[in-house]
Amino acid sequence: MSFSFLPAPTSPHPLAPYGWDEDWAAAFSPYAEQGLLPGRVVRVDRGQCDVITADGPVRADTAFVAPRDPMRVVCTGDWAAVDADGDPRFVRTLLPRRTAFVRSTSSQRSEGQVLATNVDHIAICVSLAVELDLGRLERFLALALSSSSGAALLGEGNGSDACRPQPIVLLTKADLVPDAVTLSHLVQDVEAIAPGVQVLPVSSTTGEGLDVFGAVVSSGTSVLLGISGAGKSTLANTLLGGDVMEVRAARDVDGKGRHTTTTRNLLVLPHGGVLIDTPGLRGVGLYDAGAGVGEVFFEIEELAAECRFHDCAHEAEPGCAVLSALADGSLPERRLDSYRKLLRENRRIVAKTDARVRSELLRDWKRKGALGRAAMEAKRGRVR
Repeated sequence: MSFSFLPAPTSPHPLAPYGWDEDWAAAFSPYAEQGLLPGRVVRVDRGQCDVITADGPVRADTAFVAPRDPMRVVCTGDWAAVDADGDPRFVRTLLPRRTAFVRSTSSQRSEGQVLATNVDHIAICVSLAVELDLGRLERFLALALSSSSGAALLGEGNGSDACRPQPIVLLTKADLVPDAVTLSHLVQDVEAIAPGVQVLPVSSTTGEGLDVFGAVVSSGTSVLLGISGAGKSTLANTLLGGDVMEVRAARDVDGKGRHTTTTRNLLVLPHGGVLIDTPGLRGVGLYDAGAGVGEVFFEIEELAAECRFHDCAHEAEPGCAVLSALADGSLPERRLDSYRKLLRENRRIVAKTDARVRSELLRDWKRKGALGRAAMEAKRGRVR
C-alpha cells in the first residue's frame, strides 16, 4: 500500500506545526508581557494537561481555568498561557476559541461538553463494516454544522461561516464492501442526507481515499469523531505513519469497538496539519444545534416555507407542504421522523435556559393535551 501527501511545510516558529499563526500571536501578546508562555493543549487528564510550548512539552495544572464551568474547562485543542517556570506549573488562562465542538452532557442540567476546540475540519467517521445508521449520522452532522456557535456561546469568536469548521464524512473500512456498485450506492445514500458535505470512502488497509483526506488535513486542525469501532485510531496511525494510537479489533457480532482511545489526543501529522483523535462516543446529545438541524434537513425547511401557516407544525394542518411531500413520496417518512426528533430534543435543551422557548413548549403541550381530550370525548360520543 502506498499513497502520497503534500510536502511538509517549513516554518520558523516552533509552534507553527501545531497551528500557531500571527493572529494567535497577537491574541497572546498581553500575556507575553506578563512573562507567560504560549502553548497548545495536546491532552487533558484529571485536572492536569499536557501542553506543547516553544520550550518543549510541559505538564500543567488547570485549577485556575473556570473549574466549575464545563463550557470553559481546558480542552484538547486550546491555546493556553502557561507559567514560564515553577513546580507545579499552571495554565493561567485560555486564548479565545475560534471554534468549539460541543455536545450535550448526559446530566439533566442544561450543560454542554466541549469535545475539541480551534478545529478547521470535522471528520465524521462511519464504519462500512456494519449497516449504515443514517439517523445517527444526521445527528453528528447537525452538531458539526452548529459547531461555530459553540464559540459564540462563550462570547468567543464571531460564529461566522469564515471560522466555521468544515465537516467531511469518512466512510471507513471501505475495503469490506463487496463491490464498487454497492459502495457507490452507499455513498449516494449518505450524500442525500449531507447537503454540501464531502463524502469520502476510505480504507486504512488498501489506502483508498487517503490521498484525498491527507490533502484535507494537511492544513489546519482536524478532529476525528465517531462511535467506537469506526476506525478512527487506525486511520490516525495510517496518517501518522506508525502505531502511535492503540488499536483493538471491533467485535465481529456487531462491529462495535472497545473504547481503546480513552482521552482526546492532539497529534502533529508528518506532512503538515494537526489531528485530534477522540474516544468513541456512545451518545451524541444536541446542544444549541438548531441551525445545524436546519442545514441537514434543508429540503424540509424549504418545504415548510411553502406551508399555508407560518407556524405550521406539519402534523395535520391544511395546506401543509411537508405533509403533501410525505404523501406523494418525495419526502421519506424516516427523514421527517428524524427531523422531528432532533428538533424536539434541541428545543428541550434550549428551553432549560430560555424562558421564551419554555413558554412555547408549555403552550404546545397544553394544545396537544386539549386536542387529545377532545378526540377522546368525541370517540366516547360526548360531543354533539
